[in-house]
Amino acid sequence: MGALSSFQNIFRVPELKNRIVFTLALLTVYRVGGHIPTPGINGEELSKFLAEKGGAIMGFFDMFSGGALSRVTIFALGIMPYISASIIFQLLTVVIPAIGKLAKEGEAGRKKITRYTRYGTVVISAIQSFGIAVGLESMAEGAFIQNPGWSFRLLTMITLTSGTAFIMWLGEQITERGIGNGISLIIFAGIVAGFPNAVVSTFSLIQAGTLSIFFVLFLIVMMVAIVGVIIFMERGQRKIPVQYAKRLVGRKVYGGQSTHLPLKINTAGVIPPIFASSIIMFPATIAGFIAIPWVQGIAKQLSPGTILYTTLYVGMIFFFAFFYTAIVFNPVDIADNLKKYGGYIPGIRPGQKTSEYIYRVLSRLTFVGAVYLAVVCIIPEILIRRFNVPFYFGGTSLLIVVGVALDTVSQMESHLLTRSYEGFLKKGRVKGRRG
Repeated sequence: MGALSSFQNIFRVPELKNRIVFTLALLTVYRVGGHIPTPGINGEELSKFLAEKGGAIMGFFDMFSGGALSRVTIFALGIMPYISASIIFQLLTVVIPAIGKLAKEGEAGRKKITRYTRYGTVVISAIQSFGIAVGLESMAEGAFIQNPGWSFRLLTMITLTSGTAFIMWLGEQITERGIGNGISLIIFAGIVAGFPNAVVSTFSLIQAGTLSIFFVLFLIVMMVAIVGVIIFMERGQRKIPVQYAKRLVGRKVYGGQSTHLPLKINTAGVIPPIFASSIIMFPATIAGFIAIPWVQGIAKQLSPGTILYTTLYVGMIFFFAFFYTAIVFNPVDIADNLKKYGGYIPGIRPGQKTSEYIYRVLSRLTFVGAVYLAVVCIIPEILIRRFNVPFYFGGTSLLIVVGVALDTVSQMESHLLTRSYEGFLKKGRVKGRRG
C-alpha cells in the first residue's frame, strides 16, 4: 500500500505529472519514428536478410536502436552518433587546453561544448549514413535498393542524419522539460522495445521443443539475480567522515558538526558500457556491410563473444570508468572546499594530504566499480552465447535498463520529497547514479 500511495502522489504534483506525461509523449514519438521507412529501401526484405546474415553484431547494435537499424528506418542511426560526439569532446577537454578551459567556465562554457557536440553529431551521422548507403548498394547486388546511385546515397544521408538530429533534440527536450536524462531514456526505450518480441519468440521455441522450460527458468533467475546485484552496487557508497571545526564569528559559534563525504562505488554509472559499445560496434557494423573478405574478417572478430571483442570491451569499460570519474569528481577541488569552510577528515591533514587520500579511496572504489561493470556486462553475454539464447538481452542491456530506471525514479522521488510527499521507500531514499 505504501508504494501504491507513493505512485498516487505523483498525480498530486502538477509539475511532476506534466513532466512525466511530456516524457512519455516524446518517447512515443521516438518509437513511432522508428517504424517510418527510409525512402528507396525495401525495409522488410532487408530486415529478413540482416536477421540471417547480420549475426551478433547486428543483434547487439539493433538492440540500442529498438530495431530501427535492421529495418533502416529514419531513426536507423539512433542516438549513437551523439554519444560518439560526446566521447570525442570529453576526451578533447583533457587533450586541448582551450576546450578544457570552456568546460570550467560554468553554464556558458557548457552551452558552447553542447553546441560543438551537436555539430559533431551531424558530421558523424553524415559519414555513417553514407557508409550505410554504400553498403546497402553492395549487399546482395543492391536487391534492397529501388534506384541505386548518388541520388539514393544523398537522400539516405539527409534522411538518417536528420533522424539522428531529431532524436538528439528529443533527448534534450526530455532532459530539460521532462523527467530523467533524455539520452539515457531513449536508449532505455530502444532496449525495452525489443523485450516483448523476445518473450514471444522464447515461448514459441518452448512450444516447439527447441528450448527447455528449465533452461528458461534458469535464465529468469539469473536475470533477477543480476538486477539485484546492479541495484546493490549502484546504491553502494563509501562514506568518508568529515569534521568541521568550531568558529567564533561575533557572538555566534559556527561549525563543530560531523558529516560525511559520500563516494559511490560506480560513479560513472552506465556511461562506460554505453561508450565502449558505441566505439566498438558501429565500425564493426559498417564493416559487415562491405563485401570485402578481409573487412568481413574484422567484422567477425569484433562480434560479441569473440576474444578480441571481449578484451577491447573490458579494456574500454575500465578506461571510461576512470576517465568519466576523473571528469565529474575532482579530489583537489573537494579538498580545497573542505579547507575553505573549516572541514577536515579526522587523521588527515587539510589540503594536499586530503586530496591524496580522497584520490586513493576514489581510485580503489572506481576499480571495484569497473570490475563490477565488466563482470555484469560480459558474463551473462558469454552464457547466453554459449547456450544459444534466441534473443539479445544480456548484462549490458540489463545494466542500462536498471541504471536508467534507478536514476529516473530518484528524480521522481526528489520532486515528491521537496513537496512534502512520501517517497517510494519509507526507510530511505532511492538513489540513482548521481546519489
